[in-house]
Amino acid sequence: MFELLFTSFPVIIRYFQLKRRGEAMTVWNMRTSVFLWAIMAFMLFLVIFYFHPKSYSGLLPFRTISVVAQTSGPVTELDVRNGQRVSAGDLLFKIESSTQEAALTQAQAELAKLDADETKAADNLKVAQAGTVEADASLEKLRVDLENARQLLERKVGTEDAVRELFSAVTVAEAGLAAAEARVDLAQSDLNQAIPARRKAAEAAVESARVALEQTEVRSFTDGVVTQLAMSVGSPASKLILSPAMVIIPNRPADLPLRITAGFTQIARSTLYVGMPAEIACDSNIGLSFRDAVLPAKVIAIQPAIATGQVVPGGRLLEPEKGIARGSLLAYLELVHPEQEAVMLDGSGCIVQTYTSNLHGVTGHIIAATGVVKAVGLRLKVWGALIAGVGLGGGGH
Repeated sequence: MFELLFTSFPVIIRYFQLKRRGEAMTVWNMRTSVFLWAIMAFMLFLVIFYFHPKSYSGLLPFRTISVVAQTSGPVTELDVRNGQRVSAGDLLFKIESSTQEAALTQAQAELAKLDADETKAADNLKVAQAGTVEADASLEKLRVDLENARQLLERKVGTEDAVRELFSAVTVAEAGLAAAEARVDLAQSDLNQAIPARRKAAEAAVESARVALEQTEVRSFTDGVVTQLAMSVGSPASKLILSPAMVIIPNRPADLPLRITAGFTQIARSTLYVGMPAEIACDSNIGLSFRDAVLPAKVIAIQPAIATGQVVPGGRLLEPEKGIARGSLLAYLELVHPEQEAVMLDGSGCIVQTYTSNLHGVTGHIIAATGVVKAVGLRLKVWGALIAGVGLGGGGH
């Protein structure tokens, strides 16, 4: 409409020219002006729509967190409601935990039992060490007796039988000492290796039982708002991600800028560029005051691939004819003024209007100036959506 009005001056001039001459306006005497009008309108349409592409698929995407239980059982306590705001660490619901409590008690008892085993092993070590001292003393005495018996035999006083008996007694005593030392080694091994290993296993069992018990208390991992809560006390806790107990809409990260996505026709690839100025109008921001209805933004990234062209491995060969639908060129935008992020509602549908401003020379300035037409049209579109009571969604330019 604007384009036709702006280029209609040849017809208007010709009309007043004919009127001044007193001639009637006919198709024949208006043919040149109408032809100029059509050519100028076509060129203006081409410049405006080619260099200032618009997208009706603008969207403010957001993430959701599905809350599922890590263990099964009936719900015994529900601590949140739909629409309630929660913080990280807040309790959401509890699951029946008698089995986990019993497992933890048993694991703790096994760990406590090791204290008694350790005391017993220490006593066994002392007994073994005392037995070693006793066996060593007995062996030393028998060796002295054996030496005395040999000296007596050399003096022709003793007998060979006495020497043989003492020699046998010394051999038995040496074996007893070796056995006593083996018992000491065994007691030390039990005290220094076996029991510590069993203690680590018992501590791991206690920690595992404690974790299993903690899993019966489902807590929030982020700040956000609870929604789609359909469970109640007595309901079985679901462990399936496809059927969560509830959904949490997390708060926007304070250190990350808000990003809007928009899909443009593939023809716009030659005109879209990073840093391109744009304006965003969202359904949820339209109001009578027109305040914050149209927000300045800029293109910060352009996806380097068209989503519909991706190939997923499957059992069938790719059939190009089944991919008739053309995908869009995905662009990411950020608001120029970060303080306006507060008025943006997650999930809002938006119109995104971009403006080419990177061309140089007189022609570049003229092309940039034609963006005013698209800016006015965007605002009229917002007013029309407000008056008609419908959203901004539509097609075409």
